[in-house]
Amino acid sequence: MPSQVSIHPALNGGVKAGQANFNGGTLVCACADRPVKVKVEGTVLHNHACGCSKCWKPEGAAFSIVAVAPTDKVTVLENGDKLKVVDPSALIQRHACTGCGVHMYGPVERDHAFTGLSFVHPERFQEGGWPAPGFAAFVSSIIETGTPPSAMAGVRSKIEELGLEPYDCLNPTLMDAISTWVAKKAGTLRE
Repeated sequence: MPSQVSIHPALNGGVKAGQANFNGGTLVCACADRPVKVKVEGTVLHNHACGCSKCWKPEGAAFSIVAVAPTDKVTVLENGDKLKVVDPSALIQRHACTGCGVHMYGPVERDHAFTGLSFVHPERFQEGGWPAPGFAAFVSSIIETGTPPSAMAGVRSKIEELGLEPYDCLNPTLMDAISTWVAKKAGTLRE
């Protein structure tokens, strides 16, 4: 019997396959008046469900859907005056709409393995066909936002029903990228 846990409105009914030729589009906030529009050129990468306490989530969602795009391929098209950085001290500089609260893009500007990338919420694309999420990250973190620990077995079960692998950090590919960057910076790895 399928779990009734609400992961995200765009995922609860199943993960929809993306289009192989998806080449970006326009992210639109939830405002009816003067919506913020952000163009993303090219596809997004590493799309996943994220349970961290920092990512924007729609009403009723335990997880966000988040992916990355090169920051130089992300451009504010309309109503950028409505954007404000949520937490200037955070690694990801999440630019949120002050009207509706949707996080529109979040560049990583500090010295980090993800410098040069911006985090975006692909379900905000006005175009369909964006790449499907491939895993779930920071699953245990939803406890920090109010999910009872007793619900976690059901949450992990629902994530697996959706065909996603649940991780309590990032997936192995991204964790390897971070560790490689750290090792090169420390001089313990030379490639």
